[in-house]
Amino acid sequence: MHTRAESRGSGLGEAMLQHLLAVARERGYRRVSLETGSMEAFAPARRLYRRAGFTPCGPFGDYQPSRNSTFMTLALD
Repeated sequence: MHTRAESRGSGLGEAMLQHLLAVARERGYRRVSLETGSMEAFAPARRLYRRAGFTPCGPFGDYQPSRNSTFMTLALD
């Protein structure tokens, strides 16, 4: 997910995230996990995900540990 610079701070990213989480819940998913960058440029994205309840986790799927990646997960109730 990426929000263009001129749209950041408008709530668009949060709206997109909440929509995607609602779709996941409707489909019966029990967990959503994501990978994002660990560099400073990705700090706003990591804050957005933390505010939504995501917590750090290890790599999942085919991902390998990387200093450039931050892995996060959210249990859907």
